[in-house]
Amino acid sequence: MLEQETITDERRLAGEADRRRPGAAKVGVFNVGFHRYWPQFPGLRERLDGYRREFEDRLRGFGVEVVSAGLVDDVESGRRAGDFFASRSVDLVYCFVSTYVQSAYVLPVVQRSKAPLVLAGLQPTPGMNAAAATTAEQLAHDNCTSLPEIVYALRRAGLEADVIFGMLHNDERAWTAIREWALAARAAHDLRNARIGLLGHPFEGMLDMNTDPTALTAAFGMHIDMIEMCDLKKRVDHAAASEVEAMKARIREFFRFPEPGADRIAGPVTPEAMEWSARVAVGLERLVADFGLDGLAHYYRGVDGNEYERIIAGIIVGASLLTARGIPVAGEGDLKNCVAMMAMDRLGAGGSFAELHPADFNEDFVFVGHDGPGHIAISNEKPALRGLSLYHGKFGHGVSVEFMVKHGPVTIAGLTQGSDGRFQIILAEGESVPGAIPATGNTNTRCRFKPDMPTFVERWSLAGPTHHFALGLGRQIAPLRKVARLFGIETVVVAE
Repeated sequence: MLEQETITDERRLAGEADRRRPGAAKVGVFNVGFHRYWPQFPGLRERLDGYRREFEDRLRGFGVEVVSAGLVDDVESGRRAGDFFASRSVDLVYCFVSTYVQSAYVLPVVQRSKAPLVLAGLQPTPGMNAAAATTAEQLAHDNCTSLPEIVYALRRAGLEADVIFGMLHNDERAWTAIREWALAARAAHDLRNARIGLLGHPFEGMLDMNTDPTALTAAFGMHIDMIEMCDLKKRVDHAAASEVEAMKARIREFFRFPEPGADRIAGPVTPEAMEWSARVAVGLERLVADFGLDGLAHYYRGVDGNEYERIIAGIIVGASLLTARGIPVAGEGDLKNCVAMMAMDRLGAGGSFAELHPADFNEDFVFVGHDGPGHIAISNEKPALRGLSLYHGKFGHGVSVEFMVKHGPVTIAGLTQGSDGRFQIILAEGESVPGAIPATGNTNTRCRFKPDMPTFVERWSLAGPTHHFALGLGRQIAPLRKVARLFGIETVVVAE
């Protein structure tokens, strides 16, 4: 459901082979029972194991590696399962509640695996034929009996679990939640193992941009790599003429070059600007490859048109191409938003660098976008390039990207910190609606949020987000909540 509604132009925009895919998240699976049942009801164990294997097969279709511990039906098998999951470093564990189980058998799995748990009680049929039901049939349908007991035991141990109750077959509600947990595990796996580069420093004076890189490592497990401007300059300088020509061909294929609009500073892309943007894009891609980066936040002010200023001014096209490939690039040195963009991207929703722009009280929408790079793989049409004679509020000039995201449901996600330093994810769902956007060389999308535009802006601001956020396609609050839970991070929903 989620991915079909989201990025559909990856092959055209980024190249199918080049697209950065979510990592191979590992999810543990075990089913449960009570060892006394097996001699009493021959064939019951095998029947329940078959339901677990069916569950595992469907999970594999969600792009995760299934690590099966089989059946847990006493304390010792629970301990073995927990140790097994820990040895395989699973990102998430599903307990397939196939019949009644004593909570003492499940608790050691969670304690020893140290992985988040999802309890999935899925009945094999919509309901028993009461007139013909046997005790064995009742036990095969006892998928909710022990759910309260297990949750109670976990909470006494200071642990938590999500609970999904439904049917093994033909249950969109239950399977949507199961799939969202699998997608969240994939996103969390990538965040936990990410290398994010910080090139330069946060935009001076933007107090919400400042963050402690160690805090990101502590909260998510990712590594923050400090990148120097000379690291990028070296690779821009060494870009071969053939590489620059190939990059120019990619740019011409991916972008359109419209006639100037009303804004006098937004004109055509000159050959010199195209050449420089392509050269910087080549250097930027080599930088990402050489440092093994999964994302990048950048900002550098520069002085009097010096070379570092020119390089940063020429970074927008290359940053947009990387973001479309699943390597998010966040401007203005916003590390937190780079993480939010990566989480959104790994859910298949895109994740474009954005902020609130001017609003329209007549039509009840607010423009959402930013100057500079964007996630061009979620553009509503072929994105445009414009030559800007200046970058407002910054230094330098060059080529900038202009587009709006696809029309339909959208989600915005902002990673922020409270006064205690703890991270929060601020979320809102809305709609991208058709209509013109300014021809200013900026990304802009007309977005409507409930209950109305002014109320939304007030509530979003009062939630305390950074002014940047990730703009993605589809309804993503449910899976993003699950990603946050995997890291123990609070979520605040402003509009849904």
